[in-house]
Amino acid sequence: MEMSELRALLTPAGLELLDGTGEVGSTAEAAAAVSRLRAAGHSPDLVSAVVGQAHLRAKAAAKFGPFAARMLFTRAGLEQATRLGVAARHAQRLRSAGMTAVADLGCGIGGDALAFAGAGLDVLAVDADEVTAAIAAYNLAPFGDSVTVRHDTAEDALGEPRPGRAVWMDPARRTSGHSETRRVAADDYSPSLDWAFGVAARQPTGIKLGPAHDRDALPDDAETQWISADGSVVELVVWTRELARDGVRRSALLIRGDRSHELTAAADAEDAPVRDLGAFLHEPDGAVIRARLIGDVARSLDAGMLDPRIAYLTSDTALTSPFVQSFRVRDVLPMNTKGINAALKANGIGRLEIKKRGVDVDPAAFRRTLTLKGDAEATLILVRIGDRRRAILADRVSAAD
Repeated sequence: MEMSELRALLTPAGLELLDGTGEVGSTAEAAAAVSRLRAAGHSPDLVSAVVGQAHLRAKAAAKFGPFAARMLFTRAGLEQATRLGVAARHAQRLRSAGMTAVADLGCGIGGDALAFAGAGLDVLAVDADEVTAAIAAYNLAPFGDSVTVRHDTAEDALGEPRPGRAVWMDPARRTSGHSETRRVAADDYSPSLDWAFGVAARQPTGIKLGPAHDRDALPDDAETQWISADGSVVELVVWTRELARDGVRRSALLIRGDRSHELTAAADAEDAPVRDLGAFLHEPDGAVIRARLIGDVARSLDAGMLDPRIAYLTSDTALTSPFVQSFRVRDVLPMNTKGINAALKANGIGRLEIKKRGVDVDPAAFRRTLTLKGDAEATLILVRIGDRRRAILADRVSAAD
């Protein structure tokens, strides 16, 4: 969004027009809305802003639920924003650590700041981009004097440490035009990671990073927490000083709807021994894999590694865990379409989920080689075990709550 569009939108008439436009979920709906609003005599800048925001609000419902209907966004800001359910848990950690205020440096459109303010913290929200800071100010306006929004750099806005105040950072590079956000090399973040980690060494800090961030580049004395939401690993948070829990250096936090499950450890877990494929196959959640806590999960299930290089576990028991997706093994086949098709036909399988690990296969292309007829469903797991490629036909087992 350009500043001219934002100025056109941030008027009583502009906001009323946005609220009356309704949901714009598709390209066809966007085109129809543009034609309708232009025919009504509205300016190009206002029409562009209104239709763009109506479309972003529709997309934002997945992260912000009903709150999205009164918020403003940039595309980059929405892509980077923390889901509200995840942000609420960040806020809870700050409150549990005795914090009363937080400096949110690189606040974006204000996703985390919304949760911080909602938890009763005084918030200083800072963003170096003028349009993004203005949108954050709009989104955070309902909290009144408890939130201050500033257009500034993180380095200039932070100031001296204050008792009871935490720091929250989401370092990233935002491209011009507010059209996309990409994660970049460690020395090319804004603010730089060297500066961010320096602040974190002196003040209680949470730093949000991409879940694939280089583990060797993380501070040794921090708590590192990988978070997955509804099955997708969404972020890595580095917690320091009062915000890091005693004895915890690795954490995998799984959020499913309004429930959460967490696995913590003082260090990376030692892998479990390799064992032959049993009656069940278990796929650890991505956060467990990133946190390198697979061994702890394996021991909790009395399971072993299927292969030392593959993040699958196996056992003979039907025990389930919130930290894995479990599958009951039906059959183990060589990875060739003739044998697999014969098994699919014999079992009347017409709906098939395909998963793969350790094999160079495109699941979509592989599916086109299969014949699916019948009312039954199953999962086909393509995997390397030792030096052999295998196809495991299996059924999902309901996860533990």
